[in-house]
Amino acid sequence: MADIFKTEEIAVPNQFIGKFSAKNISVYLKREDLLHPEVSGNKFRKLKYNIQEAIAQRRSKIVTFGGAFSNHIAATGAAGKLANIGTVGVIRGEELAVDLPKTLKYNPTLRFASSCGMELRFITREAYRNKENPDFLEALRQELGDFYLVPEGGTNPLAIKGCEEILQPEDKAFDYVCTSVGTGGTISGIINSASKDQKIIGFLALRGDFLTSEVKELTKADNWQISTHFHFGGYAKVNRELIAFINNFKKTYHIQLDPVYTGKLLFGIFAMIENGDFPDNARILAIHTGGLQGIDGMNRRLAKKNLPLIED
Repeated sequence: MADIFKTEEIAVPNQFIGKFSAKNISVYLKREDLLHPEVSGNKFRKLKYNIQEAIAQRRSKIVTFGGAFSNHIAATGAAGKLANIGTVGVIRGEELAVDLPKTLKYNPTLRFASSCGMELRFITREAYRNKENPDFLEALRQELGDFYLVPEGGTNPLAIKGCEEILQPEDKAFDYVCTSVGTGGTISGIINSASKDQKIIGFLALRGDFLTSEVKELTKADNWQISTHFHFGGYAKVNRELIAFINNFKKTYHIQLDPVYTGKLLFGIFAMIENGDFPDNARILAIHTGGLQGIDGMNRRLAKKNLPLIED
């Protein structure tokens, strides 16, 4: 088992970004992207205790689900390799299997997962909707054996336990903790470990407000809110304004942001500061949740649309 998953507590630096506006608002970025070069950010936190549990149960493989450019798929493949446990990725989109060598050539996420030893299984989008259906999962078990299941995106009670370790004791000095939101696991862990006088703000990376009710079921605190104003049209949707922000942030602060999650998070924080949504002297901690592996794939999509590329 890889040593990185044995570590009980792992701390990463809080990088000072700067003070903004006449209201003396300070912003720091917790560099979770530096946790590990291949299993970084919140994916490390979510997988840590799941990897430990899969090994404790003596399961021979982990099965999980994701799209063709999923950070979770890439991280699970890498984590399985590090922990010496097999992984199977059930991927949405059966057309990707028609010419698998071509798919792997042009899809850096799946190519990386495959290089880590992950077995890729492609299913139709209709079948993918059954990923939580007991009968569907039982059919998978009949085919693959008694695997350890990690859900799409990685969120489950053990993932939340891992995300509770993102905040360290010194982080109680911050008034606001901000994170991007995809499946609700990361923000739930942060809410559980935050001080009751801290305000947690989640920035939704996809369209809709359905996750608010799900987060309410995962945590008992009420010192949080989810902003739905900065998703840029939906999951993995971007435009020229967001790309320009990400590139300018990189030039100014020498920190790479991803376009699916952290780019939208920092864009939203800066917009809220400009709009006067934070009080005087507020201290804000933003969580960099990693996801940088997806930039290559995003740039391929942007190039096809003749849009500016994300500089890396």
